[in-house]
Amino acid sequence: MEHKLDNIDRKIIEMLQKNARTPVKEIAKEVFLSSPAVSARIEHLEKNGLITGYHAQINPVFLGYHIKAFINLEVEPNQKKDFYPFIQSIPNVIECNCVTGDYSMLIEVAFRSTMELDHFINELQQFGRTKTQIVFSTSVEHRDLPVE
Repeated sequence: MEHKLDNIDRKIIEMLQKNARTPVKEIAKEVFLSSPAVSARIEHLEKNGLITGYHAQINPVFLGYHIKAFINLEVEPNQKKDFYPFIQSIPNVIECNCVTGDYSMLIEVAFRSTMELDHFINELQQFGRTKTQIVFSTSVEHRDLPVE
């Protein structure tokens, strides 16, 4: 579902990706439109599903989440109806993706301890074989998409 964007929409998206709290007045000045016109464009981008939300980026360590891991999980297709509600109910799951390859799911999680992670993996294994990688460091944090 690709949308046609003009240069003004691109600039608005670029600015909101950098800082979602950028005042509309500041965006308007940057794109040479009135504040109401910018607000209308943002509303249109939201309504069309291009902008899907706004959030604060949090340092998980400050909340006590010292363990970040990626878990590969092999889920049989007939288990997905039980798996999806289960995985959506776990607040420690940052993201869960259905992927190609030897494993069908790639799950990003954050836990306070390896004991909590181990407990979660034991629960997860009811759905299939797992392979876990604990993150030591992150060289590229979540970043903005290029708007071209």
